[in-house]
Amino acid sequence: MAINQHLPVLPSEGRVLSTLESDGSRRWLYPKLSTGRFWVRRRVAAYALIVLYTALPFIKIGGRPAVQLDLWNSRFALFGLEFRPTDLELLAVFGLIVFLSIFFATAIFGRVWCGWGCPQTVYLEYVFRPIERLFTGTTGRGGKPKKQVAAWRKAAMYGVFLLICWHLANTFLAYFVGVDALHHWIWSEPPWRHPGAFALVMFVTGLMLFDFCYWREQLCIIGCPYGRFQSVLLDRSSLVVGYDPQRGEPRGHGRDRQEKGLGDCVACGLCVDVCPTGIDIRDGLQMECVNCTQCIDACDAVMDTVGLPRGLIRYSSQAALEGQPTRLARPRVLIYSGLIAALCVLLIVMLANRQAMDVTLLRGLGRPFVVTPAGEVENMVRLKLVNRTDEARTYRVEAAAPESLRINDARELSLAAGESVTEPLHLLAPSGAFAQRGGTLPVRLRVVDSAGEQVESDYLLFGPASPNPGG
Repeated sequence: MAINQHLPVLPSEGRVLSTLESDGSRRWLYPKLSTGRFWVRRRVAAYALIVLYTALPFIKIGGRPAVQLDLWNSRFALFGLEFRPTDLELLAVFGLIVFLSIFFATAIFGRVWCGWGCPQTVYLEYVFRPIERLFTGTTGRGGKPKKQVAAWRKAAMYGVFLLICWHLANTFLAYFVGVDALHHWIWSEPPWRHPGAFALVMFVTGLMLFDFCYWREQLCIIGCPYGRFQSVLLDRSSLVVGYDPQRGEPRGHGRDRQEKGLGDCVACGLCVDVCPTGIDIRDGLQMECVNCTQCIDACDAVMDTVGLPRGLIRYSSQAALEGQPTRLARPRVLIYSGLIAALCVLLIVMLANRQAMDVTLLRGLGRPFVVTPAGEVENMVRLKLVNRTDEARTYRVEAAAPESLRINDARELSLAAGESVTEPLHLLAPSGAFAQRGGTLPVRLRVVDSAGEQVESDYLLFGPASPNPGG
């Protein structure tokens, strides 16, 4: 049976997405600008975050960058602390603290990250859109340009965007390689000497251009999963940007509002015109809302004009907007705060007990053991040693247990600050010790540094199961 290729499509009751027209084409948003009290506060926060992002690679704490993710050498610096792959437990605890802190902040303050701290919002609303308004002649008011923008102005605008994205991409790279190496690569060496870093900068630059010039609010609506997590991260007492329908409805224009039975909403539509994601906040809590507070500023300005009290659109909670009490101490908040506190204590204890050196014993290559002419069993072990301190130190390896264990050709190792080395060790033990344990021998090695600190590591040696290996 042939399939009908012309099945009727039922029209939707409204827009499926705020950036989608009814025919499926892209709906370009040109939000108007409302420079109220929240906009001013957000601008201060945004510029402070931009300065922080740019300055962090240059700031050093204890001789290390404040933040550096050196993937090539597996070293991670975070505010004076250095982490290595052997600090997997520390990194896991730190990651859990970060994630739970996001959950905790969302449960109390709603999507405050999206509106006040997310790089997408910060750079789009306080860097790229102001520049766009400058070149399109809409500075200070926003909205769609009233006339066609000249081609040269568009070209100049995208040229400025390119320079900003290139700067941001280089700053992004500095978090991985350090500002000193990046400065040397840019000014002292050609790009083909470091093709990987050059390709990364070009890729990130292109990605940012695509995002800030084309994708824009669609990243928040389509690409970012955070909005879709609201149903589990928020509850009815979480802080949201909301419209008060009990006060605002029914909407309508004109004066003598009480006589006409109208609410405080004058149906001006400015809350929709200023929304960077194109939604109507009067429709209730929505996934697309990023809590940017532009609708609050716009509505407050209208309320001031018509002589009505502010707060028709305000920071509130779903419970409060429905006239119900809001509770701060509720199960999810208490659970999140308790888990965060416990993990912070655990992280502090782990940091306090962290050793000044990393000692890893690896099995040697080749045969597991050999029997020497003197009748001893020799195991070749690779000692991987990392100096975690900020000073050069000398290390000595000792046989801690059993007493019959000895290290052939043991010597001291000198390591600079942060240096690592892999050194072969030849461990010797009597063959009889292996026969007593079925061909294995648990041993313990001790590494002592020049500052008196020491680390002991257990290891299992292999040997002959028979007391007379030659027989």
